[in-house]
Amino acid sequence: MAYEGQMRLPIVGVMGSGAYSDRERCVALGRWLAGERVHLLTGGGGGVMSAVSRAFFETRNRAGLVLGILPASSAGGGEAPEGYPNPWVEIPIRTHLHLSGSQGTDVASRNHINVLSCDVLIAMAGSWGTRSEVELALRYRKPIVAYLQQRSDIPRLPESVRVVESFEEVKAFVREALTALLDSSAKRS
Repeated sequence: MAYEGQMRLPIVGVMGSGAYSDRERCVALGRWLAGERVHLLTGGGGGVMSAVSRAFFETRNRAGLVLGILPASSAGGGEAPEGYPNPWVEIPIRTHLHLSGSQGTDVASRNHINVLSCDVLIAMAGSWGTRSEVELALRYRKPIVAYLQQRSDIPRLPESVRVVESFEEVKAFVREALTALLDSSAKRS
């Protein structure tokens, strides 16, 4: 879908586990996003990040790119941990930020960049790192939806986060958020 009047491609972030993925959901989501004229942003690792990135990357005639915000392997280092970036990241953005997981809201976590760089976010099943990205999305007032089979797929998911089970609901949420973004941009210009 082309969003009329758009000056740049919007960035949609998909946050989720680095260790495992719901492959079927990830593939459907990645392929659909590739057809929506958006860039895809993830943390650049395995699991959900890799599965969605691969599906997006392998979709023909897409307009957007796969962006990966990479953690550092240690404090002050610029080298990413093993497995980062996954093979489908086209623009790896290396950081010196090493904290993650339950420390994902700390200023030394790349999760701030992940969230602040996105126009809309989709949270998929994950652990404390995903939970911290959700918390940051709320803090920074970013539109976010949790695409889960059950609320407990992300630990202590805040009640204010909308959980959807169907792919159609995810698509509707993303399209509505991007349309609102464009409407807001048009009013400012």
